[in-house]
Amino acid sequence: MPIHGLENYSKASKPAHFNIENVIRPNILALLPYRCARDDYQSGILLDANENAMGHSIEATQGISVDQFVNLDLHRYPDPAQIEIKQRIAELRRIPGPEYVFLGVGSDEVIDLLIRVSCTPSKDKILITPPTYGMYTVCAQVNDVPVVKVPLITEGGAFQLNIPAIKEAVARDSSIKLIFACSPGNPTGTLIPLLDIKQILEDPKFKGIVVVDEAYIDFASKDDSTAQLVEEYSNIVVLQTLSKSFGLAAIRLGVAIAQPPLIQVLTNTKAPYNIATPSSVLALEALSPSSIESMRSKVASLISQRSSLIESLKPLAQYGLGSPIGGNNANFLLVPILDREAKKPDNTRSVKIYKELAEKRGIVVRFRGDQLGCDGCIRITVGAEEENKELLKQLEDVLKTF
Repeated sequence: MPIHGLENYSKASKPAHFNIENVIRPNILALLPYRCARDDYQSGILLDANENAMGHSIEATQGISVDQFVNLDLHRYPDPAQIEIKQRIAELRRIPGPEYVFLGVGSDEVIDLLIRVSCTPSKDKILITPPTYGMYTVCAQVNDVPVVKVPLITEGGAFQLNIPAIKEAVARDSSIKLIFACSPGNPTGTLIPLLDIKQILEDPKFKGIVVVDEAYIDFASKDDSTAQLVEEYSNIVVLQTLSKSFGLAAIRLGVAIAQPPLIQVLTNTKAPYNIATPSSVLALEALSPSSIESMRSKVASLISQRSSLIESLKPLAQYGLGSPIGGNNANFLLVPILDREAKKPDNTRSVKIYKELAEKRGIVVRFRGDQLGCDGCIRITVGAEEENKELLKQLEDVLKTF
């Protein structure tokens, strides 16, 4: 079986008895890796990866410099516990204390750890609700864990959990250990009501853990976060990150919020020094009161830009641009490209427009028409004001052309 992504490789002549494909597990050889935004395009106005267009929130007056990093104890391993960061997160999210917080190298490490500690390979399963974040499936395949799919209700762009179907799935299959739900959803931007999450948590036929991924929660209302359920329910874990609202995607710091028994299991399982010292220094600065105030100000600006962008896209309907679908509760919009005659979502036209924008116009968005319920859609990260203006200018021109 060929190794995905490996091209033009001349096999070493020695030793004759060795073949790497006989060593690697079959599920890994079959793995289609997660394709991130930077795999496709690396330059231009980047409105494809849902990064924070306003930048990070660390106040300039705090003066973090290269010299400051060089003078850190970089010859020492980092703090394995990071209690101070956890305490600041606990205060920010209004949870009892640092014993409710786990830190990972991005949310992806937490997702992988949750699957590893909960699921016996080739026996237990996870349940996902497509369209959703692709790393749930990738991590499951890496760990040789089957995936059960219960699609979201997509009619009318609702993108909501199909609670009866989820309950039926877990009643039928007791090997489902984890249910992954994304709120606000990616690529949908739709919030899941707390009552829906509670229905699953309280289902006596489901004996596993509900994982709610809240990477974009700061672009919605603070009252919508499922972190408020953690004190009451022992079968929920909430994932958050410093990548989106805090504008710190480069430091790769993810957060899990859950009751102490699960947090301790994750702590017992993680690599000894998973959070690097430079990352922890930046995280502490980002979680200071002044930086949190800056973050909230930038989030408010992006929400305002989101509303303006929605309004500014409306005149492009005459050229075959549909109205945004989903909930619009994140820092991106999911917008269908339509056939100009039939006025129906058109993947062929959407791909052409996506590539033209990226390769000829310097505007990089993301094609999402291959996702369930997202026919013809491009996902547009909300940019800064000038970026959005250039997007609108180039998108109108391209829509007129194709």
